[in-house]
Amino acid sequence: MSIGTLIAQQQRPFYSVEFFPPKKSEEWPAFLQTVEKLRALKPLFASVTYGAGGSSQQNTLEITRRIAATGLPTMTHLTCVGADAAALSGYLSALGKAGVHDVLALRGDPPRGQEFSGEQAEFVHAEDLVRFVRRTHPELGVAVAGYPGPHPESPSFTADRQHTLQKVQAGADFVITQLFFDVREYFDLVKYLRMHDVMCPVVPGILPVLSLESIRRVLSLCGANIPGKLYLALEDAFEQGGNEAVCEVGMRYAVGQIRRLLEGGAPGIHLYTLNRAEICLQLADAVGR
Repeated sequence: MSIGTLIAQQQRPFYSVEFFPPKKSEEWPAFLQTVEKLRALKPLFASVTYGAGGSSQQNTLEITRRIAATGLPTMTHLTCVGADAAALSGYLSALGKAGVHDVLALRGDPPRGQEFSGEQAEFVHAEDLVRFVRRTHPELGVAVAGYPGPHPESPSFTADRQHTLQKVQAGADFVITQLFFDVREYFDLVKYLRMHDVMCPVVPGILPVLSLESIRRVLSLCGANIPGKLYLALEDAFEQGGNEAVCEVGMRYAVGQIRRLLEGGAPGIHLYTLNRAEICLQLADAVGR
């Protein structure tokens, strides 16, 4: 059963989780212990990332296989920047053999120090990848990413909403959002899709702020925006009590986000775990499981 079908069958809100697999195999046992701890959340599914340009694709495949073998429905990220059809098809076939039946289709970023030009590329946008998966491996479930706030390369909210719409229309089962801090942006995205007759689930992605350094790094990588009032509160907390105080502010804010999202009808919450099981469990306890 695809993850999209599992979501559609849910009668109550759920958690799902995203993992960042370690690059070194000697770190895998500790990572898999983290996965096991997070089973206390009873996540509906898990997603597993890999590096820019697919640089850790095989590593991700093995980690995803091991997680899926525990019985937790798991999907792998799949990016298409710089990829060719033959390599992608081979990877998709390997996923099926590994017991993985879903992908999160992304454009992705080129490896550091390299530039991407779409002129000669087989795949330019994530919607190209969605169509490819649907055409060549129709047995697989497909999710796509959505930006409640505009992608750094989008000229406007409307343009970005249109890109999300096109990805779903290309054949995606559901949407997982990029991290965000203003719940109004999430509801605006859902409203836009519904106005265009797209009724698929849109699962909001939440990342609690744990330190000023981490949020600055994350924002620089993904281009998400943060409300000025929240950022000032985080800075003030740091001045008063360092990153421990920042974490307290960040956790309280994330709890409020989750409650407002679920009250507003979000189907569930996708937690960007940063492989921090204890933080995710504390967050769920504060929300009220």
